Amino acid sequence: MLLHVPGLLDGARLAEIRRALAEADWTDGRATVGAQGAQVKRNEQLPDGSPLRRQLAAMVVEAVSRDPLFHAAALPARIFPPRFNRYRGGGEYGFHVDGAVMAADTAPGMPPQQIRSDVSCTLFLNEPEDYDGGELIVSDTYGEHEVKLPAGDAIVYPSSSLHRVAPVTRGERLASFFWVQSLVRDDGQRRTLFELDASIQALTASGAEREPVLRLTGVYHNLLRRWAET
Repeated sequence: MLLHVPGLLDGARLAEIRRALAEADWTDGRATVGAQGAQVKRNEQLPDGSPLRRQLAAMVVEAVSRDPLFHAAALPARIFPPRFNRYRGGGEYGFHVDGAVMAADTAPGMPPQQIRSDVSCTLFLNEPEDYDGGELIVSDTYGEHEVKLPAGDAIVYPSSSLHRVAPVTRGERLASFFWVQSLVRDDGQRRTLFELDASIQALTASGAEREPVLRLTGVYHNLLRRWAET
């Protein structure tokens, strides 16, 4: 499921993050990928171990955790600490599939936490008119979908998707990206639950009779109970 999540970050948080990134020390983005990814990746990232990355990642996780649309779509069990990247001067990332299991840093001196990547998320941090190119292109059975969203908006999609970032030919593209281990690993099941949840919310808002809405709510939770992994 490919889903646009609007307004994940507000203007104040965006401005704070962009000010911090303007002064940041960036490193080669190939440091966090394997041999295949390094062949097609040309961008910059905040170092994983930097205090700034941890500070900004906490801001993004806080915003994600209180967004009902994101929660309904991803059903997060664990969230990989967000990373931050910058594309400019023709920087791009060719077609690739995200790794199935990610090693996320925990407390200093502790072993990394293994997180299965079920859902990928890209959070756009500057406006689309600030740069040319830089579209996130997600390929699935229905073709290729180009995504270039306003600052503060995010796109979520299955981590199993083949995807790329088009070359940035003017300006710079700033984004945060991360992965979610979902309570429900199967994308089709997550989609079914999301659509059922959205229908329940719409019926409730329309003033529908309580009893059928309650029955549908029971169906939702019974399916979640059947499919969820904790």
